[in-house]
Amino acid sequence: SLVVLFGATAGAYGAKLGSDERELILLVWQVVDLHSKKVGTLHKSLVKADNLELSDQCREVSGLTPEGLGKAEPLDRVLQQFSQLVSSDLKVLGRSSYTLCSDGQLLIRQVLHPETSKKNFLLSDCFYSFYDLRKEFHTCYPSSAAVKDQTIKTMAEYLGLGTDEAEEDFGVWQVKTMVAIIFSMLSEGCNHVFTEPETVKYKYETGPCLLWLFFFFLCSSKSETVDSETVIRARGLPWQSSDQDIARFFKGLNIAKGGVALCLNSQGRRNGEALVRFVNSEQRDLALERHKHHMGSRYIEVYKATGEEFLKIAGGTSNEVAQFLSKENQVIIRMRGLPFTATQEDVLGFLGPECPVTGGKEGLLFVKYPDGRPTGDAFVLFSCEEYAQNALKKHKEILGKRYIELFRSTAAEVQQVVLNRYMSTPLIPTLPTPIIPVIPPPYTIATGSIRDCVRLRGLPYTAGIDDILEFMGDATGDIKPHGVHMVLNQQGRPSGDAFIQMKSADKAFMVAQKCHKKMMKDRYVEVFQCSGEEMNFVLMGGTLNRSGLSPPPCKLPCLSPPAYAAFQTAAVIPAEAAALYQPQALLPTTRTAQASAAAPPTVTYYPAQAAQLYMNYTAYYPSPPVSPTTVGYIAAPPGAVAAAASATHTPILPQPGALVRMQGLPYNTGMKEILSFFQGYQYAPDDYNGLIQLSDQARSVLQAPKEWVCL
Repeated sequence: SLVVLFGATAGAYGAKLGSDERELILLVWQVVDLHSKKVGTLHKSLVKADNLELSDQCREVSGLTPEGLGKAEPLDRVLQQFSQLVSSDLKVLGRSSYTLCSDGQLLIRQVLHPETSKKNFLLSDCFYSFYDLRKEFHTCYPSSAAVKDQTIKTMAEYLGLGTDEAEEDFGVWQVKTMVAIIFSMLSEGCNHVFTEPETVKYKYETGPCLLWLFFFFLCSSKSETVDSETVIRARGLPWQSSDQDIARFFKGLNIAKGGVALCLNSQGRRNGEALVRFVNSEQRDLALERHKHHMGSRYIEVYKATGEEFLKIAGGTSNEVAQFLSKENQVIIRMRGLPFTATQEDVLGFLGPECPVTGGKEGLLFVKYPDGRPTGDAFVLFSCEEYAQNALKKHKEILGKRYIELFRSTAAEVQQVVLNRYMSTPLIPTLPTPIIPVIPPPYTIATGSIRDCVRLRGLPYTAGIDDILEFMGDATGDIKPHGVHMVLNQQGRPSGDAFIQMKSADKAFMVAQKCHKKMMKDRYVEVFQCSGEEMNFVLMGGTLNRSGLSPPPCKLPCLSPPAYAAFQTAAVIPAEAAALYQPQALLPTTRTAQASAAAPPTVTYYPAQAAQLYMNYTAYYPSPPVSPTTVGYIAAPPGAVAAAASATHTPILPQPGALVRMQGLPYNTGMKEILSFFQGYQYAPDDYNGLIQLSDQARSVLQAPKEWVCL
């Protein structure tokens, strides 16, 4: 038997059903006995939504009103009634089992499954298997229109069914017509048989995809072996999201086994993005319709991605990792901040008997550097959710003298951290090709407390300088020359923020009043008045909150933010909008008796081929306990260094190899202890000026110096 099912939401209708996250408001169904060609009673049930506001299209098409829906039952009650009434109709027809049949896949995959998942109640098993009438119709009538172009009306017209939509209530006509189409397919001329229903996966299957394992052992190069038509990129995820959370966001769609790959930043932390691989392109296309759907209070952006991108994040494995991940359907927990001397016995003892590890020592995987030294990270396998929850309760408990952080993890993250981030990344990355210094133009970023700047927040990611100038309107003439500064994120992409230097504080105030929450493309932009000092803080990696300034998270303000070999992409912005760094912000003056009061000349780096400025700007995250933070910087040619050194008394690094960094020092460490530690080595002379302590600004954040830089 089939149960022909039709539904509608309070929002979009037809091909966009479910794309706007609106709730279900109508269900209509009827039982069809395929053998006797008899039908049961036709049922129509309104559903009371949490938000009774109806779209104009919904009102026009359905004829429903908020007042009528307010008297209906909520979705969970309606689904209970659905099960009871279907069982009753089956008994009358002498049948016991059934399969749903819907017009397309949207009602079940894009409406019912996502909504019930958000409302935290389970659908019955019948909703995990269904027939797509459009596909069945095209199989029965190959000369008909393509599946994506089919509708109930076009299928009825193809068969010449004389049904009048205006004569029946909304939903009733659709179900009656679907039943008539099914009977036509069962007629002697067609004898169609319903044999292969669509399926919805009950849960996301974790573990490494077999494709990756065969890929590593059988292929010598990383050619693209993942279909690009099956991969999407999700952006804006909460940092604590696990693969199961992402799978729940895409509930109703079939994700490939091990198909969720969480992206990490250069410190090994999740950056709010994930690549998701679906079983086919049809599922991927449905996933794209969930662009800007919500996970909790955050909206998630969904874009197309390529198989090559997916392999870079999730591909590759080793014998050790493959053996660790060979145990399927395990819950993976990541431990961070382990003492370097921690052993397997220490970790098992820390977890205790209430959360036994799968396979004992075999369920532990320590992350190590290429030279075999531990990083302080480890992954642990648990056989069930209960054990994993018990382990997560130990978050920030003490092992030895360190607190340990515990997070949910994924198989893809194991592969990415162990291989792509640690085992294949050198401790000291290769420095980028030197960039040719040129004489800077006679303008710099303003400093001081005068509030003659404005901050634009919430810009579309596709917005450029021209869009900002158009947004400013008549106020464009009050912008200082080269006064538009785009803020980029860690990946070198627009962050949605920009700063604009105005000719006066009054002009900045007027712009903030006039343009605040004005629309740019499809979103409103917030405009705030701020000072040059505040702008500099953000451009150098800090944050600007309502409570004031938060200094940049970098623990070494005398150097550029960390650079990693795995992330060599430079952030590029147009020269006319580039923010010029002041050298004292990158390399503060050390405390010497000869230090000049005058600021050293600004040095701007341009590529030789084009007039674009490569900013070494990174809005990055602080490192986890005992995780490595690799320092890198852009080296200017020796001639440029010599010229800069001759123009000022400020000490300049003589060569890239002259710098070492000390991490993990006791808080009471002084210059004497450090010099004693380096006894026997030659350091920079001049009254120990080779020691560069943290700046006063950074010390105010960290309370006490814990890191020094030595020349």
